[in-house]
Amino acid sequence: MNDHFYRDLISFNDFSGIGEFEGYQPVPDDWVVLAADIVRSRDAIAQGRYKDVNLVGAAVISAVLNKLGREEIPFVFGGDGAIVLVPKSQQDAGREALAGVAMLAREDAGLDLRVAAIPVTDLRARGTDIKLRKFELSPGNYLAMAIGNGIELAERILKDEEAVKAYTVPSDQAEFPMLDGLSCRWEPIPSLNGKMLALIVRPGQEGLLPRIVTGMTEAIGFNPVSEAAANRIVTSKNLRFRFPPSSLDTEVQLKGRISGRLAYRLRALLECAAFVWGYVTKLRVGPFRPKPYLAEISRNTDHRKLDDSLRMVLDLSESQIAGLKHYLETACRSGDLVYGLHESPSALMTCFVTDLAQSQHIHFVDGADGGFAAAAADLQTRLRPVARAGNRAADPAGPPFLPDAEPDASAAARP
Repeated sequence: MNDHFYRDLISFNDFSGIGEFEGYQPVPDDWVVLAADIVRSRDAIAQGRYKDVNLVGAAVISAVLNKLGREEIPFVFGGDGAIVLVPKSQQDAGREALAGVAMLAREDAGLDLRVAAIPVTDLRARGTDIKLRKFELSPGNYLAMAIGNGIELAERILKDEEAVKAYTVPSDQAEFPMLDGLSCRWEPIPSLNGKMLALIVRPGQEGLLPRIVTGMTEAIGFNPVSEAAANRIVTSKNLRFRFPPSSLDTEVQLKGRISGRLAYRLRALLECAAFVWGYVTKLRVGPFRPKPYLAEISRNTDHRKLDDSLRMVLDLSESQIAGLKHYLETACRSGDLVYGLHESPSALMTCFVTDLAQSQHIHFVDGADGGFAAAAADLQTRLRPVARAGNRAADPAGPPFLPDAEPDASAAARP
């Protein structure tokens, strides 16, 4: 019964419903958080390798879902890592997938992917929780929304070299992971309004999310959690595809070991040629139907999510960004929130397609040149002085989104 917890969750399809906290359901006690994070991702960003970083982060999700099934497993893409939750009965298979991606990242991409398996009961013992809702992007395509600060605590444990030792998943004897459907063939997606803004907002206490959304709406002139067209940052106007894709080398390097990289490259080039022909002619090529697929991409992006913090990629003008910064800084000083952001001229998109004929595909979006990883680092610069001031947004054991937390739970929560 517990194994089908996520599959059986009732979904919602209006993103503004993220603030309806009564709809979130606690993850079963016997579930496990599989967490992955690229160590020193800022070094890779400085080397211009953020597309590689994104591909490895998405590979974590691809590997686990290909092994365990996409309907059963909730996940969150974080840019330089990912979180996946699995039932205890699937823990070993999930750990194998995680280890495989860590091995692949190390040997074929030169990136150190730290991976861990943290029981939900351990996170609850430290005063946090993980409660989920299932957001429907389009029929059959879902994103997990999480509250309770358990995800935040898991990420903090993962980034702490000492705290993570008890949960580390070894990868020295790992098998090659299944990465079917994972690709990164679209060109960077340019901003249509000025800049792509990768934004992380952590509310300071429970119940503040609606007020924060109202403040953001007033600052930028539209509601960032509504289903308005302004919130679709990937459209036919800024989708770019070239032949061959500029990022094909990254994909070949990561995925081409089993079949041989030359064979993989040739097959990928044939797929790209068929895609371009269908894209230009608007004619169907096998399961690829250009017109509906391009419309589906616009809906099936993960550029808005809630995983204890509100994470968004927004396409804004310079004046909108200035207004948003002013609001966020004011709200941060008042203790309503802590935030981090990163501006770039474009966004990156990594695709995970499981069944093109059935429109089963999700697209992971991040800001270019650092995106969410840079925004998280920016948030940390504000988090330290806020923590010293006693703001609850700095405490993963208390609010936001943990109604039952006691005021003194923070000490127990810190790994």
